[in-house]
Amino acid sequence: MLKKQTIAIQDVYVPVKRRHTLDPKKVEALAESILAKGQEAPILVRPDEGRFVLVEGLHRLEASKALGETTISAYLVQARHH
Repeated sequence: MLKKQTIAIQDVYVPVKRRHTLDPKKVEALAESILAKGQEAPILVRPDEGRFVLVEGLHRLEASKALGETTISAYLVQARHH
């Protein structure tokens, strides 16, 4: 079972390919949801040389950044490099 952790947003690296899928409208809607209910679903990251690489949850990450958060809930996973 995955264990939820709190990690620093600044330690999360977003691969270039993932950045191209960003939808500002989704980020805004998620930011409003996070304000109202809190972060309901952790992002997925994999460890990589002193940082974390985003696997899933780009919009949640960006919404948290937009709200001025410095940490985010995440699950640490073992994922293949793409």
